[in-house]
Amino acid sequence: MTRKQRRLTIIGCSLAVLGVAAALVLNALRDSIVFFSTPAMVSEQHIAPGKRFRLGGLVQPGSLVHRDSLSVTFEVADSTAKLPVTYKGILPDLFREGQGVVAEGSLDSSGVFRAETVLAKHDETYMPKEVADALKKQGHWKDDYAAKPAGGMAAGASAQAGQGQGATR
Repeated sequence: MTRKQRRLTIIGCSLAVLGVAAALVLNALRDSIVFFSTPAMVSEQHIAPGKRFRLGGLVQPGSLVHRDSLSVTFEVADSTAKLPVTYKGILPDLFREGQGVVAEGSLDSSGVFRAETVLAKHDETYMPKEVADALKKQGHWKDDYAAKPAGGMAAGASAQAGQGQGATR
């Protein structure tokens, strides 16, 4: 075997081993690659109780119930299914009914999702109030920023929500 043939054989074998390794890693991570599962996906997949996953969807309006000091229950829904969620801890500032949420945890034996972490999602029009005020002060604020709805309310309508359009350069 010539030097060139040996080099090509080694390169070919290395690529084959790398391909097999990549296939094994992707196969092992197959269920974890999805950022979150919707309630419909959870009901279709029949996820076993105790298996950790991320649940994402919209917090159903009227479903948020504050129990004792830090315990809350609410329902997360998509277009076809909803799933009850319990959480004990401090909810994010952007968390509210009708807003997108991603919760990480597991199902219990009764089918209730026990969240250990809750993240509130926001759309691309989110802008902290401080940034919006700075843009207004510098003269870079455009009036159409406030005209676009963000999370079901007009931007600037609530100082607490701090909603607005993304910054421009």
